[in-house]
Amino acid sequence: MSKSDSAKLIYVMGPSGAGKDSLLSFARERVGASVMFAHRYITREIGDGENHIALTHDEFASRLSHGLFAMHWESLGLRYGIGIEVDVWLARGVPVVVNGSRQHAETALSRYPDACFVHIDAAPAVLAARLARRGREDARQIEARLARKPAFELPGHARVVRIDNSGLLADAGARLLDVVGDPAR
Repeated sequence: MSKSDSAKLIYVMGPSGAGKDSLLSFARERVGASVMFAHRYITREIGDGENHIALTHDEFASRLSHGLFAMHWESLGLRYGIGIEVDVWLARGVPVVVNGSRQHAETALSRYPDACFVHIDAAPAVLAARLARRGREDARQIEARLARKPAFELPGHARVVRIDNSGLLADAGARLLDVVGDPAR
C-alpha cells in the first residue's frame, strides 16, 4: 500500500456495546456513495443491527486460503475478515470505512500506515446495558467481558480519534461524520 492509498482508510473499533454498528449505519445513511463501507465476514449468524456476511468456518478457511482477506483476526472463538476489495477501492481513490478490532489495530496500522483510527467507547454502565439488550451473553458473561476490557494503545504517530457514544447517537454520529467526511484529517 502506498501512502496515498492508505490515507483514505478509516478503521473504526471499540468494545462490544459501544454502538459501532449503530454509528456506522448512521454514517452510511448520510455520506452516500462517496465512501465505501467494507463488509465484515464473520463466522456468526447475522444479528440485530449488525451488518456483516455470515460464513461457516469452512467458508472462512477457504477464503483465507485463497488470499481473499486484506485483514483477518479471531476473537472469542469467532473469525473475522475484511475482503481484499478494500484495496481495490483505496487504489481507485475511494475512502473506505472498516469495522475493525482493537486487538488487530496495530497490524492494520502496519498494512495501512496512514489510516485514521476511530475508537468508539461508552461508559461502563452504558456498555453493560447495551450488551444485556443484545442478549448474546448472560449477566456473568457481560461482567467478565467488561472486566477484561483491554487497554488500547497505538504508536504515537497513528492518527486516533476518540468518540464517546454514551449519549445521543446523533451527537456521536456527527463526530464520526466529521472524520468520514474528511478522511485525510
